[in-house]
Amino acid sequence: MQNILNTSKQYGELAIKLKSKRDRRRNDYTKLKGKVFFQMLMITVAAAVIVYLLRHILRGQIGDRIVQYLVNAFHFENSDAHEIYQLIIRNNMEMIIFVVILIFLLGILFRFSISWFTKYFDEISDGMDKLVGKSDDEITLSPELYFMENKLKQIKNILEKQKKAALDAEQRKNDLVVYLAHDIKTPLTSVIGYLSLLDEAPDMPPKQKAKYVGITLEKAYRLEQLINEFFEITRFNLQTIFLNKGKINLLFMLQQMADEFYPMLTPQGKQVSVNVPNGLTLWGDADKLARVFNNILKNAIAYSYENGVIDIAAEEQDKNIVITFTNHGNPIPQEKLETIFEKFFRLDTSRSTNTGGAGLGLAIAKEIVNAHGGNIFVQSNTEKTVFTVVLPQK
Repeated sequence: MQNILNTSKQYGELAIKLKSKRDRRRNDYTKLKGKVFFQMLMITVAAAVIVYLLRHILRGQIGDRIVQYLVNAFHFENSDAHEIYQLIIRNNMEMIIFVVILIFLLGILFRFSISWFTKYFDEISDGMDKLVGKSDDEITLSPELYFMENKLKQIKNILEKQKKAALDAEQRKNDLVVYLAHDIKTPLTSVIGYLSLLDEAPDMPPKQKAKYVGITLEKAYRLEQLINEFFEITRFNLQTIFLNKGKINLLFMLQQMADEFYPMLTPQGKQVSVNVPNGLTLWGDADKLARVFNNILKNAIAYSYENGVIDIAAEEQDKNIVITFTNHGNPIPQEKLETIFEKFFRLDTSRSTNTGGAGLGLAIAKEIVNAHGGNIFVQSNTEKTVFTVVLPQK
């Protein structure tokens, strides 16, 4: 929550800073307008002076001086100097006056153009205020600034997504703390309770003492399992998953895994059948994929009927390896199929110790499969539930 408040505070400070900058920019526009006006005034004065000088040229006062200058500086004859003056200045007098008037008009036009153009700056500045502020008003600029309007809207959408992502991350962190506290509290309370009984009754019968010690040890293992799962999902969330890929013999890996679950399968009369072509291989991180298959198989065993068979099959399809885990048990509701790979998902809402951990196993499996460029999904009906893992062969 503190992070959310800090984020909101930062957005507010950013909006204030940008508003202050906008005000300063508007002041700059005023200075710019004043400077341009002064320049236009100087141009007008210069134009008036030039017109005044031209009038004197027409009267011959300055013209005589120009002729005299040509005679003295370039040693022209007086008649030659008059001819040069006539050709260059007197014959082009209309053009010279036209140029002076044109410069004057262009100066006025430029002055008004600047005033009209700075209006766009103000629109963009207002749009930026809406961009970082808390206003829900839509950013709207003049039709001429359509490209800029779209750009500001895109940036606003990105900022809103980033803000939402930050809030979601904060919520996920809070959920993690809540789930951690809830799941750890139950086995921890049991451990403390049974140890207290053992401490208060040192003369307890050996058979009862052995029973309490066994329960305490079971709860302690449960606690260790939960802590390990939380560490795993935190590591996969906060770090990029680095893969140490190599060639994997799929039949050997799955058969070995089925053998490891034998102690869990026997008391319930369950079996695991591995149907994988001999020599089928894929390229991946053996340790992490073993974690994926382990989590799926553990889930299939936990939710299958007693005396049932869990079928594991694999085949090559379009340069991919498709591995399926099929078990017969109660169907998974459709609404839960869409969230089964999310963190903390549990089919049994009671959170019993008999059907899994904190609901992170399948979430971890999905992270690992995605890191391999593959996909994982589940299908369920009244007859069977099938988990499918699709991985690139190379």
